[in-house]
Amino acid sequence: MTITYLEAIREAQEKALRYDERGYIYGQDVGNFGGAFKATQNLVKEFPGRILDAPISEDAMVGSAIGAAIEGMRPIIEMQFADFSSVAINQIVNQAATLFWRTQVPCPITIRLPSGSNPGSGPFHSQCLEALYSHFPGLVVMTPATVEDAYTMLLEAVEIDDPVIFCEHKYLYNRLKSDALPETNLPYDTARIARSGRDLTIVTYSAMVHEALAAADQLRKEDIEVEVVDLRCVKPLDLKTVLGSVARTAKLLCAAESWPWGGVNAEVIASVVTHGFHLLDAPPERINSKDTPIPFHPNLWAAHKPSTQMITAAARRLCEW
Repeated sequence: MTITYLEAIREAQEKALRYDERGYIYGQDVGNFGGAFKATQNLVKEFPGRILDAPISEDAMVGSAIGAAIEGMRPIIEMQFADFSSVAINQIVNQAATLFWRTQVPCPITIRLPSGSNPGSGPFHSQCLEALYSHFPGLVVMTPATVEDAYTMLLEAVEIDDPVIFCEHKYLYNRLKSDALPETNLPYDTARIARSGRDLTIVTYSAMVHEALAAADQLRKEDIEVEVVDLRCVKPLDLKTVLGSVARTAKLLCAAESWPWGGVNAEVIASVVTHGFHLLDAPPERINSKDTPIPFHPNLWAAHKPSTQMITAAARRLCEW
């Protein structure tokens, strides 16, 4: 029996609500319908009165969650798509992110963002907004890449007293499977060495971890050993693990599905150059999606985002230094 990335998220929510009566889920169609992607399917039967359907107002959803958190609750907010969270950006970055700094009152809300693209999703249902939210102090931004992390990190998110932006990747929902849910886990703010190597470090996160691992498999046939670092959480950033990897390989390639300007890749490279310039034997490179809105047509979509082949080619170039 296997469990999918999506099922792991559902299981984590069920466990969180069972463990802590202060928790509840609020979002559009999360009740009897089970959510846009069925991440809350059947939970309304187990937790009547705690799986609440919201109006089509992301601003109101987050605002009410902040108020509930102030009163001691631990809400989980489901956005139907990460893109729609921009409607609530005032509540997220001006209210939730700053609440503890202003009042010494914690704001333990978790906002689940179905992120990233699928073929045919188009520009309004495909965005990766982790860099946007990472810009603001006070927010924790998680980007799980595995079934195991989707489960354990969501459980951690609900327990954290800070507001958490939980970027779960839609492409992984039913494509990624595991034999069982884990009983132990790395702390959410610790990066993971997904694959060890000697010649090049690829720093990545979310669905792009799997493209990087596929590229590493191809490069191994050419006697190029790639180390893949899965950030897991982009805010806070585990720079210590990244620098440790670069110290071993002396070369850095960053890969992300998000747009290039002002992204996580840019922050990682800037941090490595600032704190570990002496470790580098080649200029760092980054791979991102094209700097355009995300295309609807599946062929254009596939050409828009980074691929295993793009990562493989960039890694070869770096290893020639």
